[in-house]
Amino acid sequence: MVDIATRVYNHKWKIDPIVRSLIDTDFYKLLMCQSVFRNRPDTNVTFSLINRTARIPLARLIDEGELREQLDHIRTLRLSRGESTWMRGNTFYGKRQMFRPDFMDWFENLRLPPYHLERVGDQYELTFEGAWPEVMLWEIPALAVLMELRGRAVLKDMGRFELQVLYARAMTKLWEKVERLQKIPELRIADFGTRRRHSFLWQDWAVQAMQEGLGPTFAGTSNCLIAKNRDLEAIGTNAHELPMVYAALAETDADLARAPYDVLSDWHEEHSGNLRIILPDTYGTEGFLARAPDWLTQWTGIRIDSGDPVKGAETAIAWWTSRGEDPREKLVIFSDGLDVDVIEDLHARFSGRVRVSFGWGTLLTNDFRGLVEGDALAPFSLVCKAVAANGRPTVKLSDNPEKAMGPEVEIARYKRVFGVGEQERVEVVV
Repeated sequence: MVDIATRVYNHKWKIDPIVRSLIDTDFYKLLMCQSVFRNRPDTNVTFSLINRTARIPLARLIDEGELREQLDHIRTLRLSRGESTWMRGNTFYGKRQMFRPDFMDWFENLRLPPYHLERVGDQYELTFEGAWPEVMLWEIPALAVLMELRGRAVLKDMGRFELQVLYARAMTKLWEKVERLQKIPELRIADFGTRRRHSFLWQDWAVQAMQEGLGPTFAGTSNCLIAKNRDLEAIGTNAHELPMVYAALAETDADLARAPYDVLSDWHEEHSGNLRIILPDTYGTEGFLARAPDWLTQWTGIRIDSGDPVKGAETAIAWWTSRGEDPREKLVIFSDGLDVDVIEDLHARFSGRVRVSFGWGTLLTNDFRGLVEGDALAPFSLVCKAVAANGRPTVKLSDNPEKAMGPEVEIARYKRVFGVGEQERVEVVV
């Protein structure tokens, strides 16, 4: 097993790549990329870094030259022969050749497009603009780079023994969580922690700990490189990016109202089974389900990713029941702001009423809270989102208005079109 503390202490050579592969990304990103490649390849999209935790002065913590070095390194990456073989020949969700030959031919020759970086006060403005299938693949590595460089900035002056103790404490903290999870009957949980991880090495260690501690209860990881290296299931479906861009491209209010379902119609043509998971909260879960076409009730389940998770799951159960479906046969995936106490509570509430699963993210792969002075390693809310498509702004409403994004006039329009009223604000921790 890698001695993480020693590796951190030796981060002194010119470049220790934070992102070491094009598949050091989330599985859903590659699935979505293929869908975009097939359905909307010529759409021009802009992605932008958004630090929701403005009190973290990234531009003061992270050296711009070091940041550029890591980003430039990512632009040199190409899919290796072994990675290509894994994607072309592996079975994902029970399906062989999940990735089509034409997509793989394109991906094998991909070089990520240029980025734009400048310092604005104590923050960085980092944007990516270009063809949607290309620029969308910047999101996860860009976040991973910023998160790890911030961690390195905090750790850089620590001595060898201090680092050994720090990581020993973090490992103990994580293992104690694993021991609590061992007591939950029929638990199903996966690692969703790539985007805001402490580091690649730490995510890899966390995945191994989950694998050993939980056995078959651990369903797999969203990280494709780790899934390949550790012979695990790659886990993931789709994300808010798809409806946000489809909606931005809508010409009329009627087109806008239909956009979230157009996304899932395209997805329906490509995928089946456990890949047919509805993510309903981009423009409000209740309205989305109330207007949903009947064919969506046949989908496997729903992912709850914002707002009150109990309310979200109850809304889903009521919807399935009203449409004549048995909720006990449906899958509810909780994936927002999870830690062990929340997982325990949600499992106790909904086990037996639905099939319950968890996508555990930041507090699996980056929980160093309380371990250094000033809590300087505590995770924070950093995102990289599609902010424009063909020159039009994107909008996200969410079930939590703290996660809403877009120009105010467009947010008001979207709320009118999707019938979104008052919403409860929930603190966004990670």
